Amino acid sequence: MLAFQDLEAMDLHKLLGSGDADILVVDVRTPAEVARGGIRGARSIPLHLLPLNTGALDKERPVVFYCQSGGRSSQACAYLHQQGYDKLYNLRGGIMAWVRNGLPLEVPTQL
Repeated sequence: MLAFQDLEAMDLHKLLGSGDADILVVDVRTPAEVARGGIRGARSIPLHLLPLNTGALDKERPVVFYCQSGGRSSQACAYLHQQGYDKLYNLRGGIMAWVRNGLPLEVPTQL
């Protein structure tokens, strides 16, 4: 069995827009990258902090990881698979694929 599945940007956009999908979207980019914009509703957990935050992720809930181009998010999926998670998805092409498909970015508000 594969450790995780790749998900295309348009497929993720449809899932998020349907309102039916109970998925968690996690951005594993650095805070500086996140500040340039990301997917609405995504939770930010930089890849290097993922081992410290694994317990906060529900094993029963599907999790979609993304980064800039898909490399770090696939590492996140592989790591969580080793920790016993099996509902893991990697946004193929990362946020760059999201933008290439003309999908919106949300820029975090500054406090």
